[in-house]
Amino acid sequence: MNFCPKCGSVLIPHKTKDKIVVKCKCGYKGEVENAVITEKIEKHKGIEVIDEERTTHPIVEAECPKCKNKKAEYWTRQTRSADEAETRFFKCTKCGYTWREYS
Repeated sequence: MNFCPKCGSVLIPHKTKDKIVVKCKCGYKGEVENAVITEKIEKHKGIEVIDEERTTHPIVEAECPKCKNKKAEYWTRQTRSADEAETRFFKCTKCGYTWREYS
């Protein structure tokens, strides 16, 4: 890593036709011997696909109306106005059926 003799910033290498030069934001330019420039590899910024389903919801005892399983994931959401109770959602751990309960 090289630093600018004028301002002390890190010098950025640039490849020209036959040589490598370093440039600084202050305007300084210089030549470098025996320098190597590696290609920048960008990481893929897509969506990670996960084969297994993951959950962070707690599992509670609740009977599934579809398969009668006794365990379900549990979470709440404010689906109505703020002065009304939250809606409770459940998702069966066996069949995946989702249902809701209102207070």
